[in-house]
Amino acid sequence: QVQLVESGGGLVQPGGSLRLSCAASGSIFSINTMAWYRQAPGKQRELVARISNGGSTNYADSVKGRFTISRDNAENTVSLQMNSLEPEDTAVYYCNLVNFHWNEKYDYWGQGTQVTVSS
Repeated sequence: QVQLVESGGGLVQPGGSLRLSCAASGSIFSINTMAWYRQAPGKQRELVARISNGGSTNYADSVKGRFTISRDNAENTVSLQMNSLEPEDTAVYYCNLVNFHWNEKYDYWGQGTQVTVSS
């Protein structure tokens, strides 16, 4: 089993910055991806950024140039640096980990952390 715990959410003014962190514990496979998703009221959950165990990254178009995802494999953590925040970034942000083993995938989620961008 894998447990994911997010931290770093809060209230910030437009143009401000926040840094989210996620700590993973349990059975972390050598081939895996970690990601941040977000879900706003009335919207579907969407991928924000993803990073592989080798460091390859993908970003949603809406956050490119503003957000940066990174990971520390030794500590089993993933972070999301969010700059130039906009009201449209307001959502619950979820940490995700996918373990890959042969033809199987194992998907895990954190409890979520609220990010509110408002004046």
